[in-house]
Amino acid sequence: MATGIRDRVAIVGMGCTRFGERWTDGAEDLMAEAYAEALADSGLETKDIQAAWLATANEDLHVGRSGIPLATTLRLPRIPVTRVENFCASGTEALRGAVYAVAAGACDVALALGVEKLKDTGYGGLPQRSRGALNALWWPSYTAPGSFAQLAEAYRARHGLSRVDLKRAMAHVSVKSHANGARNPKAHLRKPITEQAVLDAPMVADPLGLFDCCGVSDGAACAIVTTPEIARGLGKRGAVSVKALQLAVSNGEEMGFGRWDGSHVATARVAAARAYAEAGVADPRRELSLTEVHDCFSVTELVTMEDLGLSPEGGAVRDVLDGVFDADGALPCQIDGGLKCFGHPIGASGLRMVYELYLQLLGRAGPRQRADVRLGLTHNLGGAPHQNVCSVAIIGRLGE
Repeated sequence: MATGIRDRVAIVGMGCTRFGERWTDGAEDLMAEAYAEALADSGLETKDIQAAWLATANEDLHVGRSGIPLATTLRLPRIPVTRVENFCASGTEALRGAVYAVAAGACDVALALGVEKLKDTGYGGLPQRSRGALNALWWPSYTAPGSFAQLAEAYRARHGLSRVDLKRAMAHVSVKSHANGARNPKAHLRKPITEQAVLDAPMVADPLGLFDCCGVSDGAACAIVTTPEIARGLGKRGAVSVKALQLAVSNGEEMGFGRWDGSHVATARVAAARAYAEAGVADPRRELSLTEVHDCFSVTELVTMEDLGLSPEGGAVRDVLDGVFDADGALPCQIDGGLKCFGHPIGASGLRMVYELYLQLLGRAGPRQRADVRLGLTHNLGGAPHQNVCSVAIIGRLGE
């Protein structure tokens, strides 16, 4: 029987660029920037890395869809390099490859790096109708805001909420993210906003207004992982370890049957249950110190609190308005600003989430540092509520 990866892999170095409009930097510059921070942090050298995974969802990086751009940019020593893509969960997919390789004993040191250069491509999160079969055949007339607006309305209908209460809770989520992003020097958006500004903003897809939607960014994030024994040999006392890393992918039931009412994300509940079991977490609301979730839209964060078992069914609105997930609340969410304000370079976002937990666990998060951080969770979602890829990782200190 599978025993899981709890405490079998340590994260010994991480790096993350500033996210934003990086007009003068190419994808290679961003990869090198994130890698340089991670390598210096790890105490290792490039020659020590034995395998690598590159995540990018929209970049061909001038050499097709291969791992060559990472190998050439970082001058890796002719090691296996694999390019992965799993929608917005691509960054966590790269980490999963690196972690599983070390846990399996296939290598001692592995690298995961996610990158995206979107701002000078004109990409804004809306589909290109003239390209490929995805939108023409599988998701005709699909837009991300429209899809998550349907999630908001289904959630509201299921729980009998008024439009006013749901909008207020969504506004609180956005205000919180902007306040957190303002304290993060690497965040794309760093200006606080007011609840009234959110409520008065132009509508994008009812009930989602402008401030309910995250944009896209340029950026990269990187992790170097190894065995606990090597981590200790590097002097990494209190090293950060991976407690669980689970992935769940839609199989068509959400669209093909009547059991799913559109008010939650089914894969998130499956991935979370598996991750809690792997990590030995019995009471996530009490045991977790903080979370980083896929807040592509404000309603996504709100619904995710219930999908992860951090709020009772129908209780997320009250918890949000009560400040449970604020920076000074009982269980902070998006303390770095999240996708909404740190930014969303698609291939890098999953690794960026882990980067924040890594800093918090090591007490290196600066003005946003929380006291006594013991266990953190990341939730990375790619696709739409009705058809998606969802990953959940739990990160803590080695042996704790």
